[in-house]
Amino acid sequence: MIKKSVIVLAFLTGLVSAWWFSTPSLNAVAWQPGAAPAFTGVLSPNTDLQNAGLLGKGLVHGPEDIAFDAQGRLHAGLHDGRVIRLEGDRVITLANTGGRPLGMQFDASGNLIVCDAWKGLLQLSPDGQITTLVSEVMGVPLTFTDDLDIAADGKIYFTDASTRYRQPDYVLDLLEGHPYGRLYVYDPATRTARLVLDGLYFANGVALSKNQDAVFVAETYRYRIRKVWISGERAGQNEIIADNLPGLPDNINSDRNGTIWLAMPSPRKAIADVSARHPWMRELMVRLPRAFWPKPDRYGLAVAIDENGNVLKSLHDPTGDHLRMITSVMPYQGKLYFGSLENDRIGRL
Repeated sequence: MIKKSVIVLAFLTGLVSAWWFSTPSLNAVAWQPGAAPAFTGVLSPNTDLQNAGLLGKGLVHGPEDIAFDAQGRLHAGLHDGRVIRLEGDRVITLANTGGRPLGMQFDASGNLIVCDAWKGLLQLSPDGQITTLVSEVMGVPLTFTDDLDIAADGKIYFTDASTRYRQPDYVLDLLEGHPYGRLYVYDPATRTARLVLDGLYFANGVALSKNQDAVFVAETYRYRIRKVWISGERAGQNEIIADNLPGLPDNINSDRNGTIWLAMPSPRKAIADVSARHPWMRELMVRLPRAFWPKPDRYGLAVAIDENGNVLKSLHDPTGDHLRMITSVMPYQGKLYFGSLENDRIGRL
């Protein structure tokens, strides 16, 4: 009987060991997040997002970002790789990138410039032709091309969220906690790209400053916004202008008048803040089925800041039933448009 128990115990030990060593491992590091800011004052919960009109409800899946052409027509990229134009209840497919289109914006020539998580920085011409502008920089392949903004001189500032993890594994970047993100600039005049700044913690949203002397970059997994000067006396310098945000900043967009809108797919999660201090928790978490990994809360949240990082306003849907997991807030002609990595709709407020 004892011998049988020993055999069973040895078998179970071997099974657990095999599972432990066959599952992904992380090089997780500890860091100390500040206490999450309370939802009080300008961050007080409201139901403003529940008043948003819904465009394309049930017709689009995962319109992660939104762009308007010179005619004021709304465009988005969907989870299945399609780039579409929404005209009332009609969804017009312009192209399929074969990847996952994320951040996008029209240039002065009417081309739609697209950050595709798998394909790199792409150009979609008015006649539907897709051209790859950047797939690597100085021999380093783009791994997770995320968001962009286009300067008045035509230069395109864009992020590679993680040089280690692809888009389906973005949570692993959070769990590991290393600064794998990068900010690049592409110059259409010379057709060359260069590194602007590396060492970013999941480099996500990009927005140029009002005077276009700096670029703001969202570092999603540090809950902060970094300002990078690109011209003037401080060119090449950078600093954090908004820290310890109430949620995870995703795409960011400027209204070009000094207000920057931050899309926040989820408020801060206590488990993420606690495990940030304890790498062993994340090492264990990654070995569990993905159903047990941290997930965004079912909550709609967008926050406006000024160029000094002061919070100006917040918009909420506490139920997440109307709008949730918001990944972009696009100011356009006095209204705000809300995209989402997962929603089947686009909000307009």
